Amino acid sequence: MSAKTYEVRTYGCQMNVHDSERLSGLLEDAGYVRAPEGTAEGDADVVVFNTCAVRENADNKLYGNLGRLAPMKTKRPGMQIAVGGCLAQKDRDTIVKRAPWVDVVFGTHNIGKLPVLLERARIQEEAQVEIAESLEAFPSTLPTRRESAYAAWVSISVGCNNTCTFCIVPALRGKEKDRRTGDILAEIEALVAEGVSEITLLGQNVNAYGSDIGDREAFSKLLRACGRIEGLERVRFTSPHPRDFTDDVIAAMAETPNVMHQLHMPLQSGSDTVLKAMRRSYRQERFLGIIEKVRAAMPDAAISTDIIVGFPGETEEDFEQTMHVVREARFANAFTFQYSKRPGTPAATMEGQIPKEVVQARYERLVALQEEISWDENKKQVGRTLEVMVAEGEGRKDDATHRLSGRAPDNRLVHFTKPDEPVRPGDVVTVEITYAAPHHLLAEGPSKAVRRTRAGDAWEKRTAAAAAKPAGVMLGIPVIGAPAPSPAPAAAGCGGCGD
Repeated sequence: MSAKTYEVRTYGCQMNVHDSERLSGLLEDAGYVRAPEGTAEGDADVVVFNTCAVRENADNKLYGNLGRLAPMKTKRPGMQIAVGGCLAQKDRDTIVKRAPWVDVVFGTHNIGKLPVLLERARIQEEAQVEIAESLEAFPSTLPTRRESAYAAWVSISVGCNNTCTFCIVPALRGKEKDRRTGDILAEIEALVAEGVSEITLLGQNVNAYGSDIGDREAFSKLLRACGRIEGLERVRFTSPHPRDFTDDVIAAMAETPNVMHQLHMPLQSGSDTVLKAMRRSYRQERFLGIIEKVRAAMPDAAISTDIIVGFPGETEEDFEQTMHVVREARFANAFTFQYSKRPGTPAATMEGQIPKEVVQARYERLVALQEEISWDENKKQVGRTLEVMVAEGEGRKDDATHRLSGRAPDNRLVHFTKPDEPVRPGDVVTVEITYAAPHHLLAEGPSKAVRRTRAGDAWEKRTAAAAAKPAGVMLGIPVIGAPAPSPAPAAAGCGGCGD
């Protein structure tokens, strides 16, 4: 009997990406197999949409995709469609009213129910809508199909206690809930034992970790504990909040060898007036003070940010304050967004909504400034020798240019000449940077060294296993009921205060 195939489509932040790894793990644990790469739209037996509610047109995008699948589903009896994530948590019954061909709607708090909801929908032949109002179990207990053999997300908390007026995520993900430190470290150790050499700690407000127990230094202690895990080469985290960014975290970053000198610090606006309207609990001086301290402790740190242009009430003077911070901070890169109304947020009904053409003009000025700064900062890397962890799928032109791609310790993207000896994703190649562009670095000469790693071994083992797996073999009977906890915890949450 052939196994049913599945496809998971992900929208939104890193937390959604990690949640999708769990959804894949749950489905495979229940006997489904992932649809092969290049499978035509509508040919998978189960299509899961893991949605985001942050952007104004998120629902239009979802319903457009659902509409395209409707005739395909009619032609294929037994095909199922599931919708989960933040938009599902927000819209609930609306989804099956607008798209009655959807079989399952589930929320951010009960992703572990997906297999049983699919089975129930199949047996009862009617849509199953199940939205939990609070977390049923920390998602770390769910099986996970990791997308990478050498790098992994590790959630340390879910939810958010902030009340930013532009963000609906706290309403959909709930109040912040921290994982036990021992569980986090156990998961990381299990991942390292499997060959993972880089982990990224995830939290909606990652450096507020410890608020549950009133320990303001819990996050810096966690970073230092990661430094004691043998075989763990790179530790990153995203996204912190300036309000909770304390000196002990800077010290931990500077003093823990495997914690990378890379920081993503959402600014959102450089104007104190706008920050107050956003309910961001810091001001320009505080933000620039953090940047100054980080640079003093780690002169080589690459700092990135998120910025919203055109927030309601933003004047030209307010926007110039943002430009001032960008010039002062000299971000390696910035994720810039034009403000769009997010339904359900206080900002959506604020007075002073900025005309689209004004927002567009400001946005273009900001992007032009940041491009210039990013290029200048990247030019400073020319001549430096960097250890690059080889990545999978980072360089779209690698085959045509006979190059490989990977990430430097500070997370800059590096394209480099393919070494003579075999190199696998997860291996580390030492190169000299010869050219800089605004969004990547280039190393055109021969590699100085190649270090084969346990992470590369893990990638090779996984690739060989996937190639050897016979197609269409049933992996098991779909399980009814909540999935059993996996021995190595995974995790979830929802992406920083960025977007």
